Amino acid sequence: MAVERRTVIKSAAAAAGATALAGPFAGLIAGPAGAAPVGTLGGPAFRGLRATPDLRDGKVRLHLPEGFSYRSFHDTETPITLDDGTKLPGRHDGMGAFEGPGGDGGDITLIRNHEVAGPGTAFGPQGSWTYDPGAKGGCTHIDVNGHGEVMGAFTAINGTANNCSGGQMPWGAWVTCEETVNGPDVGPDFTGVPNSGFSKPHGYVYEVPVTGRSSAQPITQAGRFSHEAVSFDPREGRLYLTEDNFAFPSGFYRYTPATNPMKSGHLDNDGSLQMLAIKGMPNAHLEGHQDKGAVYSVEWVDIADPDPTFTPGPSGQLPSNNSALVAVGDQGRALGAAGFSRLEGQIFKNGVVYFTSTQAGGAPETGPELITGYGNGFGQVWAYDTRSEKLRLVYQSPGKQTFDFPDNITVSNRGTLVVCEDSNQDNYVRGLSRGGQLWDIALNRAESARTGLPRYDDEFAGSTFSPDGQTLFVNIQASAGMSFAIWGPWERMGV
Repeated sequence: MAVERRTVIKSAAAAAGATALAGPFAGLIAGPAGAAPVGTLGGPAFRGLRATPDLRDGKVRLHLPEGFSYRSFHDTETPITLDDGTKLPGRHDGMGAFEGPGGDGGDITLIRNHEVAGPGTAFGPQGSWTYDPGAKGGCTHIDVNGHGEVMGAFTAINGTANNCSGGQMPWGAWVTCEETVNGPDVGPDFTGVPNSGFSKPHGYVYEVPVTGRSSAQPITQAGRFSHEAVSFDPREGRLYLTEDNFAFPSGFYRYTPATNPMKSGHLDNDGSLQMLAIKGMPNAHLEGHQDKGAVYSVEWVDIADPDPTFTPGPSGQLPSNNSALVAVGDQGRALGAAGFSRLEGQIFKNGVVYFTSTQAGGAPETGPELITGYGNGFGQVWAYDTRSEKLRLVYQSPGKQTFDFPDNITVSNRGTLVVCEDSNQDNYVRGLSRGGQLWDIALNRAESARTGLPRYDDEFAGSTFSPDGQTLFVNIQASAGMSFAIWGPWERMGV
């Protein structure tokens, strides 16, 4: 999410019903309400975090557990030029790690989002990989080794907007998501900046191949809304999509291409979009407090017009940005679709999609929250079983000091969830076990190279493991972005 929209929110509580479930969710039980991160209160000493020097220059930017090391790279407080002449932008956000060009497991290719907002000149060279020359977001392709040493980098797609997160596709691609509906056909967003500098509408997802540059063709049938992240179920050939609609209810969607990409090798633009609803509970308020282990049976409602057209009014005035933000979701809600609070990161593992709901867990909302964001809690993690079509609460934060605003999420080879925080105070990367226990993996202790001031409230984003599971790559998402490679005894940490 964009840093400008952070806010201190209200805390509250309300009750909700639940049932128990075995099967794929067995062991994924929400932790006790008062659970503290292991390693801070009575946990094993080696799990405690300690100041750890950056192998790039010896400065302490992270606190890590005993035995862990890291190297930062692409720190844009100092201007960086990539191999193709790109002046590297900041706002490092969602990221995926793939087997690198060497094919021997030692090299890794990262595709990294840059969540740069507003109209302006596209970064890097322009070509067939440029969607809109008047948009400043996109993705970069980086070849690294497991210790964060960069071997090459270039622009993979540009001319997109607010590239927040996305997801790795098993056929060898990254799908990047625009967290906006800006474009020349709608009015200004919350910043008040006119959209006249854009030449095309935004609010789509795009496929970026690991081996080269994107064709920059939006998958319009997957919806025009405030996209956050995607994951893919190869058996059913479906793409799951989260929506981070800051001031309004957010939806959980699925896009079914006409042809399974596992056969075609790419996402087509001929599929259908649907939105999650809870059986027997039209317009369920899932942003509200849930009972421990809450489970719901799911159904899906069709979105008739996933790519709505916005036209000027009689006097030439543009439709409001707020009306565009809810144009797709309102179609689903008219059919009973559920409302969440700011759905952000997601990951698919063994038939289950895990996703975060950043501000959820407090009192249910009674209407749009245009100032503080939709949701009155400190975050939830959900799991959706694509086979049984059951939705289960994995974890709900009991308070800001335990777990604050979960955002990007990934999963280790051993099945442990790794969650990035987007707090307005200290920011952690947390581990979340199958038993619902939460513990610390990393703490941001970066300081500005220019001013020496702390950057502790800069959020973590883009968590992703190397294909061999030995290195965790993660970003600090800020105007001066930075990436990290972290390695150490993950098995001892239960990761």
